[in-house]
Amino acid sequence: MAQRKRQLVSNELTEAAWQLLVLKGFDAVTVDEIVAAAGVSKRTFFRYFASKEDVVVQFLADLGTGMHAELAARPAEEPPSVALRHAVSVPLAACAGHSERALRVVQLILRTPAVHARFLERQAQWRDDLTAELARRLKLAPETDLYPRLAAGMALTAFDAVLQRWSASDGAEDPTALIGQAFAVIAPALDAVG
Repeated sequence: MAQRKRQLVSNELTEAAWQLLVLKGFDAVTVDEIVAAAGVSKRTFFRYFASKEDVVVQFLADLGTGMHAELAARPAEEPPSVALRHAVSVPLAACAGHSERALRVVQLILRTPAVHARFLERQAQWRDDLTAELARRLKLAPETDLYPRLAAGMALTAFDAVLQRWSASDGAEDPTALIGQAFAVIAPALDAVG
């Protein structure tokens, strides 16, 4: 019960923060505004997050966890390009259900230097996680085989390119179609394992 309550409070704080950040811009929002919108004390906010940047970081961590979990769950015999496309499509599929809000969040991340830096920092962790999972799937040594890191990097570069294009089109382009196009370009290299 306590864990469920903590999760509800965390979700409420996150939702309030994102609504304000998207509406006003990252630099214009204060922690005081976030707690007022969520209806909690400042002390409660700091029990969950060290700063408003941490709201963004937690969101990004969750994206990476979803990608890694999807890659780990893919059938072992599946070609790497297919498994990786499904993995990086997880956050894009989540965007589709909340298209307008997701677009504003992506634009906030890409257009706010401090937040974008945290995004890139998180991507390094995603790359490490995807590298380790690919190495495990393919029975390769990530310390000596270049393939797992290169493949994870290509998949995340495709993901980045899609986010950039979707953001620049102001949501006019379909991210699912874009990821399909991106993987059509890189699939031959991804599937040339060995």
